[in-house]
Amino acid sequence: MTRRKPFNRKIIRSNIAEAIEQLQKLEQSATGGTLSETELQIGLAHAYHHLNFAWNVRRVATSEYAHLTQEQFEQWGTYPVEINDI
Repeated sequence: MTRRKPFNRKIIRSNIAEAIEQLQKLEQSATGGTLSETELQIGLAHAYHHLNFAWNVRRVATSEYAHLTQEQFEQWGTYPVEINDI
């Protein structure tokens, strides 16, 4: 039986914090009446990126995460299809 890699709360927390920060900026712009469609699109894409990362890197070692490749960046930033199975 294979052991699962440890759950990496540090990088999960970091990515969730980034997503929250982005969403708060969007909320402030919407509240202030200055939110544009372009700003919404870019901001949501940024927040989704970090939420996707939080899930996809949940069992990645911090040392590997700190030296991620372009391929990993693209892979970990995509919507996790396995999350639909939950």
